[in-house]
Amino acid sequence: MKIGFLTIVLATSVVAAPLSAQEEVPDRLSLERAVEIARATNPGFRQTSNDVRLSDWDVRQAYGRLFPQATANASIGWQGTGEQNFGTLTLGDLGFANQPSYYTSSYRLGLNYSLDWATILGPRQAKADRVTTRAQIGVAEANLVSQVTNSYLEMLRQQEEVRIAEVQLENSQFNLRLAQAQLEVGTVTGIDVGQAEVQVGRSEVQVLQARNALETAGIRLLQQLGQSMGQEFELSTPFVLTEPTWEVAELHDMALTGNPTLEARRGARVSADVGVSSARSPYLPTVSVSTGWSGFTREASSTDFQIVQAQSQVAGSIASCVNTNDLYSRLVPPLPPLDCSRFAFTDSQRQAIISQNDQFPFGFLGSPPTLSLSVSIPIFSGLSRQRNLEAARLQRDDVVEQIREQEIAMEADIAIGLANARTAYQSALLEERNRQLADRQLLLARERYQLGEITFVDLVAAQTVLAQAEVDQIRAVFAYHDVVTNLEALVGASLRN
Repeated sequence: MKIGFLTIVLATSVVAAPLSAQEEVPDRLSLERAVEIARATNPGFRQTSNDVRLSDWDVRQAYGRLFPQATANASIGWQGTGEQNFGTLTLGDLGFANQPSYYTSSYRLGLNYSLDWATILGPRQAKADRVTTRAQIGVAEANLVSQVTNSYLEMLRQQEEVRIAEVQLENSQFNLRLAQAQLEVGTVTGIDVGQAEVQVGRSEVQVLQARNALETAGIRLLQQLGQSMGQEFELSTPFVLTEPTWEVAELHDMALTGNPTLEARRGARVSADVGVSSARSPYLPTVSVSTGWSGFTREASSTDFQIVQAQSQVAGSIASCVNTNDLYSRLVPPLPPLDCSRFAFTDSQRQAIISQNDQFPFGFLGSPPTLSLSVSIPIFSGLSRQRNLEAARLQRDDVVEQIREQEIAMEADIAIGLANARTAYQSALLEERNRQLADRQLLLARERYQLGEITFVDLVAAQTVLAQAEVDQIRAVFAYHDVVTNLEALVGASLRN
């Protein structure tokens, strides 16, 4: 049995804002195309799928930790004029009063490298976590496919509900015309015509409600696709009622390799194994190496203080030389005098002081490079290492049990789902037979009503039986498709031809 198609116009009063990931819904929308659009524009799935990019960076970061860390520091400073204190003394007490302001700058380049067992296992751990993340995205994708399929089926179901309601309205209108004809020939009273008119009104209400449910189903489908409302489209994928010929073993084998939840838990098992190995890192030594280069500058805002100091030193040297010559002249015999003219403060010395002071900000005076190596061996850390290792092992054991739990639940769900599919298929066939019988019963009731053998109430009862049979038949068919959709989610593959 094939589900019929109706062109759906979703006329809503909702005005949707433009979406950044908007895609146009085609006029004829197949289930495959609907799933493709949902993968591209469903906001919830897009949020989940973004996690894979973060996991890629986690892998890069783990590799980056295997390389040294480089740092570069630079600073500039200013010190105002005045006298600095050194305990109870000042520079003035030491003969260095009237200090000028100073400008300073410095830099430092450093390399630091630290390596332990957890760092070595970092890339492996990050890759295992990335596999788990991708598997979780697969779970989200499978859920999205299932939700889109259910919304697609719901819209088809509501199409059939509209068709049935419209057919019932036609039947009610036919019964009204039949009652009016019988009234004209005098075989019935006006009560039958009034009852027929009431039946037509009820049928109109059912049509109105069915169309509203169809419009709601279309809006929900667009919501699952991540699309704006008010788009017109026609469903084009047929859902055929076919006998389920699968076997439990066949579906179980498919699920072992295709079930997204089971795949995610297997990925978590690999990540947990690496986590156990990484938890042993505190038992192993850590090696650290660091090296660095640095330099600094210091420039006075004025060289007058330095020039005065240099001139004072020259004057002191001349005075010392004169005193020495005076002492030499008093000796018997006197010694030759020293040449005091060699002590003089020249312009070249003045320029040298000015040039040496001109260092800020890039005339760095380099410091000797440094290099250090350290090895840290943990001895006792308050049993935290043992506790963390045991926690990692228990987490791995929990994941193993979760895999086993998932496999058992999956096997049970497949067996139950297959039994439900077979039951739903047989129920749909029986409901189709019941509908055919109810249709023949209604035709017979109309003939008998024309002959005056039954009342209008009996005719309405026959029509009600047909209406319920048609509803039950449609519900049975879609119950079968719902069960197959659930089986597809379990095995991770399509089961429909």
